[in-house]
Amino acid sequence: MHLTSRPPPDRDSWGPRLAAAALGCALVLGLQLIHHATAPGGPPQPAGHGTTTTTPQPAHPQPAATPTRVTIPAIGVDAPLTPVGLDPDGWLQAPPPEAGHLAGWYADAPAPGTRGTAVLTGHVDTAAGPAVFYALGTLTPGDTIGVHRDDGTTLDFTVHEVAVHDKDRLPERVYADTGNPELRVLTCGGTYHPDTGYTGNVVVYATLTGTR
Repeated sequence: MHLTSRPPPDRDSWGPRLAAAALGCALVLGLQLIHHATAPGGPPQPAGHGTTTTTPQPAHPQPAATPTRVTIPAIGVDAPLTPVGLDPDGWLQAPPPEAGHLAGWYADAPAPGTRGTAVLTGHVDTAAGPAVFYALGTLTPGDTIGVHRDDGTTLDFTVHEVAVHDKDRLPERVYADTGNPELRVLTCGGTYHPDTGYTGNVVVYATLTGTR
Protein backbone atom coordinates (compact mmCIF):
# COMPACT_ATOMS: atom_id res chain seq x y z
CA MET A 1 0.00 0.00 0.00
CA HIS A 2 1.38 3.38 -0.99
CA LEU A 3 1.11 6.13 1.59
CA THR A 4 2.18 9.71 1.14
CA SER A 5 5.15 10.74 3.26
CA ARG A 6 4.58 14.50 3.22
CA PRO A 7 4.26 16.19 6.63
CA PRO A 8 0.72 17.01 7.78
CA PRO A 9 -0.40 20.31 6.20
CA ASP A 10 -1.65 23.13 8.38
CA ARG A 11 -5.38 23.49 8.97
CA ASP A 12 -5.74 26.42 6.57
CA SER A 13 -4.24 24.61 3.58
CA TRP A 14 -5.10 20.93 3.68
CA GLY A 15 -8.83 21.26 2.97
CA PRO A 16 -8.67 23.18 -0.32
CA ARG A 17 -5.86 20.93 -1.53
CA LEU A 18 -7.81 17.77 -0.79
CA ALA A 19 -11.04 19.17 -2.21
CA ALA A 20 -9.73 18.26 -5.66
CA ALA A 21 -8.61 14.83 -4.43
CA ALA A 22 -11.75 12.73 -4.46
CA LEU A 23 -11.55 9.02 -3.85
CA GLY A 24 -10.20 7.49 -7.05
CA CYS A 25 -11.70 4.09 -7.87
CA ALA A 26 -8.78 1.99 -9.07
CA LEU A 27 -8.92 0.35 -12.49
CA VAL A 28 -6.37 -2.33 -11.70
CA LEU A 29 -8.93 -4.89 -10.51
CA GLY A 30 -10.87 -5.19 -13.73
CA LEU A 31 -13.96 -3.05 -13.42
CA GLN A 32 -16.40 -5.37 -15.16
CA LEU A 33 -15.48 -8.18 -12.80
CA ILE A 34 -15.94 -5.93 -9.78
CA HIS A 35 -19.30 -4.59 -10.88
CA HIS A 36 -20.69 -7.97 -11.89
CA ALA A 37 -19.66 -9.48 -8.55
CA THR A 38 -22.06 -7.19 -6.72
CA ALA A 39 -25.84 -7.14 -6.71
CA PRO A 40 -27.62 -6.32 -10.00
CA GLY A 41 -27.74 -2.57 -10.53
CA GLY A 42 -24.67 -1.92 -8.40
CA PRO A 43 -24.38 -0.55 -4.89
CA PRO A 44 -27.22 1.54 -3.42
CA GLN A 45 -26.99 5.29 -3.93
CA PRO A 46 -28.31 8.17 -1.81
CA ALA A 47 -31.89 9.10 -2.60
CA GLY A 48 -30.98 12.76 -3.15
CA HIS A 49 -28.00 14.80 -4.24
CA GLY A 50 -26.90 16.86 -1.27
CA THR A 51 -30.16 17.30 0.64
CA THR A 52 -29.07 18.86 3.92
CA THR A 53 -30.80 18.59 7.27
CA THR A 54 -30.08 20.63 10.38
CA THR A 55 -26.59 19.91 11.67
CA PRO A 56 -26.71 18.22 15.10
CA GLN A 57 -25.50 20.12 18.15
CA PRO A 58 -21.76 19.29 18.20
CA ALA A 59 -19.97 17.92 21.23
CA HIS A 60 -16.76 19.55 22.41
CA PRO A 61 -13.62 18.60 20.44
CA GLN A 62 -11.53 15.82 21.98
CA PRO A 63 -7.75 15.44 22.35
CA ALA A 64 -6.17 13.62 19.41
CA ALA A 65 -5.81 9.84 19.53
CA THR A 66 -5.28 7.23 16.83
CA PRO A 67 -8.52 5.80 15.38
CA THR A 68 -8.48 2.01 15.27
CA ARG A 69 -11.96 0.87 14.24
CA VAL A 70 -15.19 2.18 12.70
CA THR A 71 -18.67 0.86 13.41
CA ILE A 72 -21.87 1.83 11.58
CA PRO A 73 -24.73 -0.17 13.12
CA ALA A 74 -27.34 0.78 10.51
CA ILE A 75 -25.41 -1.03 7.75
CA GLY A 76 -23.59 -3.65 9.79
CA VAL A 77 -20.09 -2.17 9.45
CA ASP A 78 -17.47 -3.13 12.05
CA ALA A 79 -14.07 -2.67 10.45
CA PRO A 80 -10.47 -1.94 11.44
CA LEU A 81 -8.92 1.35 10.33
CA THR A 82 -5.57 1.93 8.68
CA PRO A 83 -3.90 5.25 7.76
CA VAL A 84 -4.05 6.30 4.09
CA GLY A 85 -2.75 9.27 2.13
CA LEU A 86 -2.86 10.67 -1.40
CA ASP A 87 -1.50 8.81 -4.40
CA PRO A 88 1.04 10.45 -6.77
CA ASP A 89 -1.79 11.91 -8.86
CA GLY A 90 -3.40 13.56 -5.84
CA TRP A 91 -6.32 11.12 -5.42
CA LEU A 92 -7.37 10.09 -1.94
CA GLN A 93 -6.33 6.48 -1.48
CA ALA A 94 -8.41 3.61 -0.16
CA PRO A 95 -6.92 0.54 1.56
CA PRO A 96 -5.45 -2.18 -0.69
CA PRO A 97 -8.10 -3.76 -2.95
CA GLU A 98 -7.45 -7.21 -1.53
CA ALA A 99 -8.50 -5.85 1.89
CA GLY A 100 -12.10 -5.13 1.01
CA HIS A 101 -13.29 -5.04 4.60
CA LEU A 102 -10.61 -2.69 5.87
CA ALA A 103 -11.38 1.05 6.08
CA GLY A 104 -8.88 3.92 5.93
CA TRP A 105 -8.50 7.25 7.71
CA TYR A 106 -6.76 10.14 5.99
CA ALA A 107 -3.77 10.71 8.26
CA ASP A 108 -2.98 14.24 7.02
CA ALA A 109 -6.41 15.55 8.07
CA PRO A 110 -7.45 16.30 11.65
CA ALA A 111 -7.82 13.16 13.76
CA PRO A 112 -11.44 12.10 14.29
CA GLY A 113 -12.93 13.95 17.25
CA THR A 114 -10.56 16.91 17.15
CA ARG A 115 -11.53 20.34 15.79
CA GLY A 116 -11.80 20.12 12.03
CA THR A 117 -12.96 17.60 9.46
CA ALA A 118 -11.69 14.03 9.63
CA VAL A 119 -11.97 11.70 6.63
CA LEU A 120 -12.60 7.95 6.42
CA THR A 121 -12.59 6.01 3.17
CA GLY A 122 -13.06 2.47 1.91
CA HIS A 123 -14.00 0.34 -1.08
CA VAL A 124 -17.56 -0.08 -2.26
CA ASP A 125 -16.75 -3.39 -3.96
CA THR A 126 -13.86 -5.57 -5.09
CA ALA A 127 -13.43 -8.55 -7.40
CA ALA A 128 -14.74 -10.70 -4.54
CA GLY A 129 -18.01 -8.78 -4.23
CA PRO A 130 -19.40 -6.06 -1.93
CA ALA A 131 -16.80 -4.37 0.28
CA VAL A 132 -16.83 -2.48 3.58
CA PHE A 133 -18.79 0.59 2.44
CA TYR A 134 -21.07 -1.11 -0.11
CA ALA A 135 -24.22 0.05 1.71
CA LEU A 136 -22.95 3.51 2.66
CA GLY A 137 -25.45 5.20 0.34
CA THR A 138 -28.37 3.83 2.36
CA LEU A 139 -27.50 5.85 5.48
CA THR A 140 -29.91 8.60 6.46
CA PRO A 141 -29.72 11.61 8.79
CA GLY A 142 -29.80 10.50 12.40
CA ASP A 143 -27.80 7.32 11.85
CA THR A 144 -24.67 7.01 13.97
CA ILE A 145 -21.02 6.23 13.25
CA GLY A 146 -18.68 5.07 16.00
CA VAL A 147 -14.92 5.69 15.80
CA HIS A 148 -12.96 3.64 18.33
CA ARG A 149 -9.53 4.95 19.39
CA ASP A 150 -6.35 3.59 20.90
CA ASP A 151 -6.92 5.52 24.13
CA GLY A 152 -9.97 3.36 24.86
CA THR A 153 -12.58 5.99 23.96
CA THR A 154 -15.31 5.75 21.34
CA LEU A 155 -16.52 8.81 19.46
CA ASP A 156 -20.16 8.93 18.36
CA PHE A 157 -20.87 10.90 15.18
CA THR A 158 -24.41 11.63 13.99
CA VAL A 159 -25.10 11.69 10.25
CA HIS A 160 -26.72 14.88 8.96
CA GLU A 161 -26.31 14.51 5.19
CA VAL A 162 -25.67 11.80 2.62
CA ALA A 163 -24.88 12.80 -0.96
CA VAL A 164 -23.25 11.61 -4.16
CA HIS A 165 -20.90 14.04 -5.89
CA ASP A 166 -19.08 13.90 -9.22
CA LYS A 167 -15.57 12.80 -8.28
CA ASP A 168 -14.08 15.37 -10.69
CA ARG A 169 -16.04 18.21 -9.05
CA LEU A 170 -16.07 17.36 -5.37
CA PRO A 171 -17.28 20.48 -3.51
CA GLU A 172 -14.83 22.09 -1.13
CA ARG A 173 -17.41 21.92 1.65
CA VAL A 174 -16.79 18.17 1.86
CA TYR A 175 -13.49 18.95 3.60
CA ALA A 176 -14.17 22.44 4.93
CA ASP A 177 -13.30 23.24 8.53
CA THR A 178 -16.60 24.25 10.17
CA GLY A 179 -14.95 24.95 13.51
CA ASN A 180 -16.56 21.78 14.91
CA PRO A 181 -15.37 18.16 15.10
CA GLU A 182 -16.74 16.74 11.85
CA LEU A 183 -16.41 13.43 10.01
CA ARG A 184 -16.73 12.57 6.32
CA VAL A 185 -16.96 8.98 5.05
CA LEU A 186 -16.30 8.41 1.34
CA THR A 187 -16.66 5.53 -1.08
CA CYS A 188 -17.14 5.19 -4.82
CA GLY A 189 -20.60 5.81 -6.26
CA GLY A 190 -22.60 7.44 -8.97
CA THR A 191 -23.05 5.93 -12.40
CA TYR A 192 -20.93 2.93 -13.39
CA HIS A 193 -19.21 2.70 -16.80
CA PRO A 194 -17.30 -0.45 -17.83
CA ASP A 195 -14.39 1.56 -19.29
CA THR A 196 -13.93 4.13 -16.54
CA GLY A 197 -15.61 2.80 -13.41
CA TYR A 198 -17.72 4.86 -11.02
CA THR A 199 -18.25 8.51 -11.84
CA GLY A 200 -18.72 9.83 -8.33
CA ASN A 201 -18.20 9.53 -4.61
CA VAL A 202 -20.83 8.81 -2.00
CA VAL A 203 -20.12 11.20 0.89
CA VAL A 204 -21.56 10.90 4.39
CA TYR A 205 -21.43 14.09 6.50
CA ALA A 206 -21.48 13.60 10.28
CA THR A 207 -20.84 15.64 13.44
CA LEU A 208 -19.37 14.53 16.77
CA THR A 209 -22.25 14.31 19.23
CA GLY A 210 -20.85 12.19 22.08
CA THR A 211 -17.89 10.39 23.60
CA ARG A 212 -17.80 7.25 25.69
